[in-house]
Amino acid sequence: MADAREYVSRPDELGNIHISEEVLAVIAAAATLEVEGVGSLSPNLGTDLAELLGKKSLSKGVRIAVNEGSVSVEVSIFIKYGYTIPEVANAVQKAVLSAIGNTSGLSVECVNVHVGGVVFEREAK
Repeated sequence: MADAREYVSRPDELGNIHISEEVLAVIAAAATLEVEGVGSLSPNLGTDLAELLGKKSLSKGVRIAVNEGSVSVEVSIFIKYGYTIPEVANAVQKAVLSAIGNTSGLSVECVNVHVGGVVFEREAK
C-alpha cells in the first residue's frame, strides 16, 4: 500500500525542504487549542473513521490544502460557552497563521474556522 501523505516542498539554498501536510495540521491544531475560548477541535468524518480503526490523530478537525507554494487551512472547533464566537474564531485565525508561518516559513493563504458547537464546562464538586 502506497504512502498517501502529501508534502509541501520549498526550495532552499542547500536543496529542497519537504514538510508533511500532517505536520502542518498538528501545528495548526496545537495553535488552535492554545486560544482562550476554544473548547476542543471538532472531529470530521475522516478522523472519526480513523479513530475507529485505532489510528489516533493529533490533528483531528484540521484540513490542509496546498496551492502553488501557499497553504490553506480549515479548522473545525467547539467553542466554550460564554465566549464570543467571532472573537474566538478571529483569534484562532491569527494563531494558526502565525504558528504555521513562523515554524515552516510557508505562506498561509487563508484560515477558515468552522464552529461545530458549544461546550459547557462541568463544575467540580
